[in-house]
Amino acid sequence: MTVADRPDERPVLATELIHDGMVFDVVAERVALSGDGSDGESDVVRREFVRHTGAVAVVVLDEQERVLLLSQYRHPVRHTLWEPPAGLLDVDGEAPRDAAARELAEEADLTAGRWDVLADYLTSPGSTSEAIRVYLARDLVPVPEGERFDREDEERDMEARWVPLDEAVTLVLSGALHNPSAVVGILAAHAARAAGWSTLRPADAPWPERRVAR
Repeated sequence: MTVADRPDERPVLATELIHDGMVFDVVAERVALSGDGSDGESDVVRREFVRHTGAVAVVVLDEQERVLLLSQYRHPVRHTLWEPPAGLLDVDGEAPRDAAARELAEEADLTAGRWDVLADYLTSPGSTSEAIRVYLARDLVPVPEGERFDREDEERDMEARWVPLDEAVTLVLSGALHNPSAVVGILAAHAARAAGWSTLRPADAPWPERRVAR
């Protein structure tokens, strides 16, 4: 058998909106596990979860094979974390790659001439529908001074560091980095480089998990 995740939508008998949030909702759904509800209430479960719009992250790699990491305060975990540029898919009709390019320009003052998909993952599939696509951005060009984004809130005081990819892997494995997109993206970039970049997918590769997140 091929080992691969697969779509598997069980019938949703009812949906209740528990919290209508700015970024995400909390919902409760009654789900028939049997697939058709034929086994009655004994087969129906209630599941509460965060319904999330999804997001993109960008592993930015320069000509010296250094990764760009940005520091950002994350209040829920009371930490300042080192992360790749990233952002929500919260603009109607915007393609994920375009969202990634927008976040790269807004958070890092950079544009990229080459885009590839490194990895897709589900952040916490037992509690949220959030799907994240991690891109690899190369062939970098700075955004002109007069066209740069005016950052605010937690993004206002972000620091930027360029870290050699091998050193970034060591930081992940030593427990120094905890942001999931940093962990996934750095390890994926390291593995992809070892494979001569043959594992990279096109920037517009299918992303069926995103449909569920929406």
